[in-house]
Amino acid sequence: MKHRTFGRSGIQVSEVIFGGGSVGGILVHKDDATKREAIRRALAGGINWIDTAAQYGNGKSEEALSWLLPQEGKMSGATPYLSTKFQLDAEHLENVPAQIEERLMGSLARLKRKSVDVLQLHNRIGSRAGGRVMTVEQILGKDGVADGLDRLREKGLIRHMGITAIGEAPSVCEVIRSGRFDSAQVYYNLLNPSAARKMPQAWTGHDFNGVIDACRASRVAVMAIRIFAAGIIATDERTGRESVLTANTSLAEDERKAKAVFDAIGAGEGTRGQVALRFVLSNPDVSCAIIGSAELHHVDEALQAAERGPLPAGILARLDKLYENDFCRI
Repeated sequence: MKHRTFGRSGIQVSEVIFGGGSVGGILVHKDDATKREAIRRALAGGINWIDTAAQYGNGKSEEALSWLLPQEGKMSGATPYLSTKFQLDAEHLENVPAQIEERLMGSLARLKRKSVDVLQLHNRIGSRAGGRVMTVEQILGKDGVADGLDRLREKGLIRHMGITAIGEAPSVCEVIRSGRFDSAQVYYNLLNPSAARKMPQAWTGHDFNGVIDACRASRVAVMAIRIFAAGIIATDERTGRESVLTANTSLAEDERKAKAVFDAIGAGEGTRGQVALRFVLSNPDVSCAIIGSAELHHVDEALQAAERGPLPAGILARLDKLYENDFCRI
């Protein structure tokens, strides 16, 4: 397992990290023996970071990690880094720092820990507040999210603070450029790599242009999320947990685009999931790629993909051509 620098923190993070989310769902939906084996394989393969959130399984992911990490960490001798996330109701923000601390204390109770390495805002970021969307002012302003996280860091409850870089790209970039945050969970996959590049005019999808440039300039760690597009890229099998996080996107469109990708590049670069992961690892600006797993063999596939490394330049060039015609749409 190779390692990359986690932004300005100096932490050396495994380039693949284990995601405890609900879409893959292995920590939420599987039996205890399967959960234990998934963590064992991840740690044995060199993964040194676990990412979870209060929303994953309504706390079930955090609760599972409360016993999994002590057990498997003791067996392997590993002490992985741990990040979790909190979400606020943007229409009820009477005392943001207090609400954040309340959310964190709930997570720590479920995790049975005294602190976490990174605490991340799980809300979207945009120009108008409402529901799950928070504005730049609500995040960076006096007694906003950044101030609240700073206070938790001063108390020793968190080491670093991050955001989920979903929403309107200009607002996301403004938050990143503020220098207040150490990490950003960035939507980035082979169907939508817009966070890292300007896309051709014909390409369709939610445009995150400028996000990774802003991270690089501010030395903010890039944690790539949705690398399998909720599993659409990796497999034709559906769990019913697939979801869309972005505008100008649908499951049907992602399925169409994924088919065009693998029709174009063939089967010589590994499984579909391995190709998806190797694409993300081809970008040196990505600090780590978060994998979601539904089955144990998905963990094995990810470790094997990391060993193979980035995709060849020729394959990346074929993908560039697909972006130019919106995956054979025109």
